[in-house]
Amino acid sequence: MKNHFNKVVVIGASRGVGAAVAEHIVPSTTELITVSRSPSNFGNWIEADISNKTGIEIVTNAVGNSPLDALLYMGGTWETQAFTSEYSFEKCSDRDIENVIAVNLVAPIRLVKSLLPTLRQATNPKIIFMGALSGLDNFPAREVANSASKFGLRGVVHALREELRKDRIAVTIINPGDIVTPEVLDDLKQAGKSETDAIPLSDLLSVIDCVLSLSRSTCIKEIQLPAMNAKGA
Repeated sequence: MKNHFNKVVVIGASRGVGAAVAEHIVPSTTELITVSRSPSNFGNWIEADISNKTGIEIVTNAVGNSPLDALLYMGGTWETQAFTSEYSFEKCSDRDIENVIAVNLVAPIRLVKSLLPTLRQATNPKIIFMGALSGLDNFPAREVANSASKFGLRGVVHALREELRKDRIAVTIINPGDIVTPEVLDDLKQAGKSETDAIPLSDLLSVIDCVLSLSRSTCIKEIQLPAMNAKGA
């Protein structure tokens, strides 16, 4: 990564994609703030549950008043037994559904609103959300709350694009298929698949690098990123 950043926030940095993004960006960032409920091995870790207002306030206070170059929302959750043959919409608890919507949709809205003053101060501010192919039109996903939250997140990005146009804050959502992380590899093996059925982590990081490297004159709203062997995308 050729860019250098003064301050970046990575949400969901304890494992999976979020941890990989944090590890990737930390060498080029003066102050990396990583946010998750469980400890992150990278940057200045802030313990916060962003599904509630208290968690949003904790993150906002940690960021402070100085310019924020980038908000990378890599966090996300899904229903119990999602993406397995055991998933059943009828058996999903209300708590499960509410948590998915809170983390995947409500929290990003609240967080951007809260951090806007610091983003406006940056020289070339960026906001990147991690969406999913299940948020696209007519994608054959069964997980109702997760799909609804990812579909809604796309709406958030489109609206923020218009609202923040005057501030020249670029907002991007990346909608990937399965990414090769240790957790996903285990799931693929159980399903009789291999890592060739998923997207190399390095490819996702390259896409994020590309978005972050763009000038303030350019905004990529959406990037669809299916694996070559993926079905339904």
